[in-house]
Amino acid sequence: MNVTELEQTMKQLGATGKGILAADESVATITKRFTALNIQSTEDTRRDYRELLIATPGLSDYIAGVILFEETLNQKAHDGTPIPELLKKVGILPGIKVDKGLIIMTNTQDEQITQGLDGLAERLTEYKTKGARFAKWRAVYAISNKTPSKMVIKENAHGLARYAAICQSVGIVPIVEPEILLDGDHTLERCAEVSENVLHAVFNALYKNKVKLEYMILKPSMVINGSKCTTKATPEEVAKATITVFRRTVPAAVPTINFLSGGQSSEQATANLNAMHTLYPNLPWNLSYSYARALQDYCMKTWAGNPKNVAAAQKAMAVRAKLNSLAATGKYKPTMEKETSTA
Repeated sequence: MNVTELEQTMKQLGATGKGILAADESVATITKRFTALNIQSTEDTRRDYRELLIATPGLSDYIAGVILFEETLNQKAHDGTPIPELLKKVGILPGIKVDKGLIIMTNTQDEQITQGLDGLAERLTEYKTKGARFAKWRAVYAISNKTPSKMVIKENAHGLARYAAICQSVGIVPIVEPEILLDGDHTLERCAEVSENVLHAVFNALYKNKVKLEYMILKPSMVINGSKCTTKATPEEVAKATITVFRRTVPAAVPTINFLSGGQSSEQATANLNAMHTLYPNLPWNLSYSYARALQDYCMKTWAGNPKNVAAAQKAMAVRAKLNSLAATGKYKPTMEKETSTA
C-alpha cells in the first residue's frame, strides 16, 4: 500500500467546497438519457458530451474529481489529448467505475448484488497506468416490507469491502457506494432503519478486511422518503435523519462523505446537502456531493447534441456545480436558483 499516493489523492478529493462529478454512466444508461432528448448515442457523441463537461470553464473551482466509464478513460479529446490527461490539465483527478454491474442473487426476492471482483487487481493496475487515481464500486438496496434481506446486506458489504481493500493495495482510493434506492413508497423512518443496518454491515466488513478508513470515500444515499411516499420530507427532516444515522454508523476516521443524488431533482439534492451544513456545522466528516444527473441534467438538456449549444450547456453545468459547492459549505439559498438562471 502506497500511503503517500493515497494521502495525496484524499487531500485533493476531500477539499472543502469541492465535489466529485459522476460521469460514469454505462453505455446503456447514457443511451437511455440521450434517447429521451433525441440525441444519437454513439462512441463519438458520448465522447463529445463528456469532453464538454470536462472542458467547462472554471469547473475545477467546484469539482475535485470526475468518475469516468471505461470507454471514456480510453478515449481522446478532439485535439488528441487522452481524456485523463485533459482532466489533469485543468486540475481535476480522473477516477474510474470498476464494478461490472448488477445481477440477481439466487434465493432472494429478485434482489441484486454487484459483480466484478474477479481480475479486479489487474484491471486497477491497468487503469492506474492510464491515469486513474480513484475508483468507484456501487451496491444497491431496494426497500420493501421484506427487503433488503440480511443475506443481500451481508453479501453487498463483503463486495464493497473486498473491492476497497484491493484498491488501496494498488494505491487507488476507493469510493464505497451503498445506494439505498429511492424507488418505492417507504417512509423517511423506514429508510433510516435500512440505512443504519446497511452502514453497520458495510463498516463491519471494511474493518474485517483491514481497509484504512482514512483513505476511502463514502458515497451514500441521503436518508429520505421513497419517491412514491405521500409524505415528503423537508430538507431539515432529511438532514436530521441522515446525520442521526451517520453518527451511529460512520466512524470519524472517514475523511469525506460525498452523497449520491439517487433520483432527487437538482434543486432537491442541493437543498438537502445545504441543510446538513446549516443544522450541523461541526461534524467530523467533510460533507459534499458526487452527483450524476443532479449535476448534469440541465447541461445535457441544454446541449441536446447540438455543437452550437456547447457554451450554453457549459454555463448550465458551471451554475449547478457552483450551487452545490455553496451547499457543501452551508451558503446556498433557494433564491440563488432564479438569480443564476437569469444571470
